[in-house]
Amino acid sequence: MNAGLALDGKREAAPKLWRPRRVLVTPAALEWEHGRAILERASTLGSEIIELKSNRLTGLSGDNERQSYVNAKTTLAVVVAPPSKLRLQPIPPSADWRVDLAEGCPAHCQYCYLAGSLSGPPVTRVYANLPEILGNLEDYVGRGAVTSRSADRMHEGTTFEASCYTDPLGIEHLTGSLAATIAHFGSWQAPVKLRFTTKYDAVQPLLGIPHHRRTRIRFSVNAKPAARFEGGTAPVSARLNAMRLAALAGYRVGLTIAPIMPVENWREAYATLLEDAAAATRDVPDLDLSVELITHRFTPGSKTVLNGWYPGSDLDMDEQTRTLRTTKFNSVKYVYTSDVMKEMRGFFENAIGSTLPSARILYWT
Repeated sequence: MNAGLALDGKREAAPKLWRPRRVLVTPAALEWEHGRAILERASTLGSEIIELKSNRLTGLSGDNERQSYVNAKTTLAVVVAPPSKLRLQPIPPSADWRVDLAEGCPAHCQYCYLAGSLSGPPVTRVYANLPEILGNLEDYVGRGAVTSRSADRMHEGTTFEASCYTDPLGIEHLTGSLAATIAHFGSWQAPVKLRFTTKYDAVQPLLGIPHHRRTRIRFSVNAKPAARFEGGTAPVSARLNAMRLAALAGYRVGLTIAPIMPVENWREAYATLLEDAAAATRDVPDLDLSVELITHRFTPGSKTVLNGWYPGSDLDMDEQTRTLRTTKFNSVKYVYTSDVMKEMRGFFENAIGSTLPSARILYWT
């Protein structure tokens, strides 16, 4: 397969980049060179730049919940990460530590995992104090409890997850934060790895960075009947082609298959997805491919928020067909029943073993 061609042999269309209608910037963010550079990129794209008079975000609320959602989703806010963001939190089962370059996402996924997790309107906040964020990471090396202490994953070293509360590639053309972070890890002489997952395909600016294989780019993908819930993202075929380009550039890559749903004819649909992934990586030399398997779940709070954001959605969130689970934080979530989970897990483990035999399954959840 030619590196410049899509899976169907046609030339891949150029990635579609998000252009926020307006950009809010706080006085504190303007003090950072990185923050000012973000404004320059946004201005070049034609976004309206609004300099706030205080470090508090304003002007996001609308006349109703839907208008507030639209206002937030068309806005980028350039702010300074608060001190709490510099106190890193573990992020099992993905990585040792969560490092936030931003918070919020421009996509319109009807199952959005951020719904109910982040307070207020879903504005995308990007952090201007990137040098401070990166300079803070060294104190956490060797102190993790996920990969650092796992017999199966200890070879990854201390891992840092950069996509817990955002899709960093979806906003990279505006921030430049991801490229800077990859370069930081690439030059960092320590047993560390950077990880992020994305539903976008604009990887070209990252391909020439001297990453030294210390970054794993995972592409969040889904079967066609489930991918229809992912508005504002790159097509799955484009994501798989981007995974190919990243792997050819020497990056460790991964598939995050999520959220897995027992949709109609789900076995055939997910089998096709795995075959497409195999086609995208078939002739890549020195391929390092991981797979993470995440089933759909929701909380009472996230269901309420999502129903407000997407009132016409037919996403299945029927509590009567689910099992109620209590998390370690004493909150509750609804997951598939044990029979459904067992059946789907067995299918994926067998299908991945036969279709992507070199891939490592990191976890099922």
